[in-house]
Formats: sequence, C-alpha cells, structure tokens
Amino acid sequence: MRVRDIMAEPGVVARADTPVKAAAGMLVEHGVTALPVVDSEDRLLGEVTELDLVRNRFPRDPRYSGGAEEHGEPPPGVVGELISPRITGIDPETDVTDLVRVLLEERVRSVPVVEEGRLVGMVTGRDLVRTLARDDDLLARDISYRLSFVGGPRRWSVEVDEGTALIVDAYDSAEDRHVARVLAESVPGVLRAHCTAAAAEENE
Repeated sequence: MRVRDIMAEPGVVARADTPVKAAAGMLVEHGVTALPVVDSEDRLLGEVTELDLVRNRFPRDPRYSGGAEEHGEPPPGVVGELISPRITGIDPETDVTDLVRVLLEERVRSVPVVEEGRLVGMVTGRDLVRTLARDDDLLARDISYRLSFVGGPRRWSVEVDEGTALIVDAYDSAEDRHVARVLAESVPGVLRAHCTAAAAEENE
C-alpha cells in the first residue's frame, strides 16, 4: 500500500497570517488535530498542531496562585509564528510501512502529503486504523476484482480472515500466483496474502 491509497483530501488549511484563535476554531469545527499551513499557491509551509496552538496561552488561575502574575511577551498571534518544523510533508508514493514509522518516531498524529511542493492530501493515524478495520468480506471482493484481470474471475478462490487472504489458484502457475499475492497485498486493509494451487490444496 502507498500513502496515496489511504490519504484524504486536505479539507481545511491555514495561511501564515491566519489568527491563532481562528485556527483553533478550524480544528474544533472540522474535528482534526493539526492544520497544514500553505501559501497562496498551495505550497506547504509546515503544520500547526493542537499543542502548538495552546502553548503559553493559558495563565495560571490567580485565585489559587497568590494573585495575578506579571505578563511577559504576548504569545504569537498568527499561525505563521507557530509552524512546526518537524514534518515537511510526505510523498504520496511513500509505502505505508514508512508512514507508520514516521508517525511513531515523530510522535505525530498526522502528516501532510506533498507532491511537487504542493499540498495534495493529509494522512492520519485514524486513516490507518480505518483501513485496518475494513471488513474481511469487502477485502475479499476487492481482491477478487483485481484478480479477475489475471486469468478471469473463475480462476481464483479468495477468502479473508482477520485481514489475511488465502487465495487458491485453479491452475498451476507459480508466476501468476506471485502476481496474485502482490495484487492482494496492495489492497488497503490486507495484512498479508498466501496463494496456493488447487492441486496443493487437494493433497493436504
């Protein structure tokens, strides 16, 4: 699987001059945890997260801290002053395995998807979980559709259990079975695929 297979359209974006309060409202309204920040040509400048927006925003409660504190410098007023340098974007052709590694190593929930410098999507941990949760019957249908172009729809028998596909080939072509496994494992939600010839099944 590639990032392109699971990413979503960038539903909401911020500009460098977007006020912080307005950006916070966007996060709440759209139910997201981060906003990509783009320029006038949709080129990615960076990303701001929930934690970027709330940092240094809340004073201590003066009722319990011995009186009002002296205020220092005011916090940044626009998104451009809060852009996180951690993630610069990921290519849509990146393997999903590498995406998972980035999310875990950077400890982020979402990554902008960038093609030729321009924002083309967003991918989140929720997108990965949604893919993982796809119904086994739906996965089997998707695999069968792809395999119908390799020897016809009657050639292959497909079953999926907990994301693992078992494919039985009515013929006996090791090369075609390799192709079948590759096609099956490219279906979003398929964890792995095993392909065997019908004759082998009968001998077991």
